[in-house]
Amino acid sequence: MSDKEEKEELTAEAAQEDIPAEEATEEASEETAEDSTAEEVSEEITDPKDEEIEALKKQLADEQEKYKRLDAEYYNYRNRSLKEKQDAAADATSRTVSEILSVIDNFERALAAETSDEAYKKGVEMIFNQFNDILKKLGVEEIEALNCPFDPNVHHAVNQVEDENFGENTVCNVFQKGYKLGSKVIRCAMVSVANP
Repeated sequence: MSDKEEKEELTAEAAQEDIPAEEATEEASEETAEDSTAEEVSEEITDPKDEEIEALKKQLADEQEKYKRLDAEYYNYRNRSLKEKQDAAADATSRTVSEILSVIDNFERALAAETSDEAYKKGVEMIFNQFNDILKKLGVEEIEALNCPFDPNVHHAVNQVEDENFGENTVCNVFQKGYKLGSKVIRCAMVSVANP
């Protein structure tokens, strides 16, 4: 029922009950004011809930963003730690091998020396082979040099010669073997280069 119809009805009732029309109209306007106030109050009640929901949604989004960032940081930290461990292990291995290489060089010289005692020579050869087996287990490889093109990344030239038996810029003599661990060079090969 509309406000106008209510007023008319109340005015008609007031006329029947001898209530002045002005009082009836005031009562009707008070009732409609109360209804509109009730509607505003109900809207106000729902507004804080909506605001609270929006605040909670924002807080949830913030927490999800923090979680994603933390997860990404942990992933990067884990990868960085793993790489640092691998690098530290490779560095330790290469330093140890570089110290052992001088011993292996001496064993090679001992094997090249002439001796009449075959048992002694065989013993030196066995020790030399044990060292080589250890290097293979560690992943250390000898750098190929003789008859290979000169590569300044893995070869250290100490001499240059002109020799028709070799091609241009080719390693013709190896004074000291070079070694590498994976792609990392532990020691460059000391070589002589023909026809630079």
